[in-house]
Amino acid sequence: MQDNINHLGQPLGFAVPDWTPPEPPARETVAGRFCRLEPLDPEVHAASLYAANALDVEGRMWTYLSYGPFDALESYRAWVDQYSRGDDPSFCAIVDGATDKAVGVASYLRIDPRSGSIEVGHLAYSPLLQRTPAATEAMYLMMERAFRLGYRRYEWKCNALNAASRSAAQRLGFSFEGVFRQAAVFKGRNRDTAWYAVIDQEWPALKDAFLRWLSPDNIDEVGRQKIRLSTLTGPLLKQRG
Repeated sequence: MQDNINHLGQPLGFAVPDWTPPEPPARETVAGRFCRLEPLDPEVHAASLYAANALDVEGRMWTYLSYGPFDALESYRAWVDQYSRGDDPSFCAIVDGATDKAVGVASYLRIDPRSGSIEVGHLAYSPLLQRTPAATEAMYLMMERAFRLGYRRYEWKCNALNAASRSAAQRLGFSFEGVFRQAAVFKGRNRDTAWYAVIDQEWPALKDAFLRWLSPDNIDEVGRQKIRLSTLTGPLLKQRG
């Protein structure tokens, strides 16, 4: 503890003597058992994503996003074309390994190598992806890659009113950190933002939980996981909310 007190008696953060800022994630394909992540490409992914999203006839998946729903393939393709070009956010398509069709979108954003912080967001899961092993595996693949690159902090932020997103964050092992009031205005309405995060010290135990859940040994005769992911990740959370 003495190392964390300066000569004036003031407390300091713990030392990080060997810290080297990581590289930003490259635009490359990452494969898992149930899905793969591919750099978002309007020519490759827009049509299948639009068709998959159209199965959400109520438009429920767009409520808490700052864009969408899209009323035509052309407008969605234009959105994909615009957002597939940037490095932050850096978008990927989530491709179902069984059908070889893109069924969802996610991104890294607020990429800050100097601080070792990176966020996952812009999650748009079509009904073909929701509540599937691929949906969880995609989040594992993105988190694993970030920590493997050397990031120290992996963030999840969402509208504080989005109960489904808040529940998903904690199921995936993100600990609650608080709510930023009146943080943004989306679609003409106020947004309070709930903050969640995983830090590098927590990752080894969380990685073990993901791998146990994704293991073939955890799948029953009808293809369902025997142990719930929340059962494995719940004890690892530092705070709920």
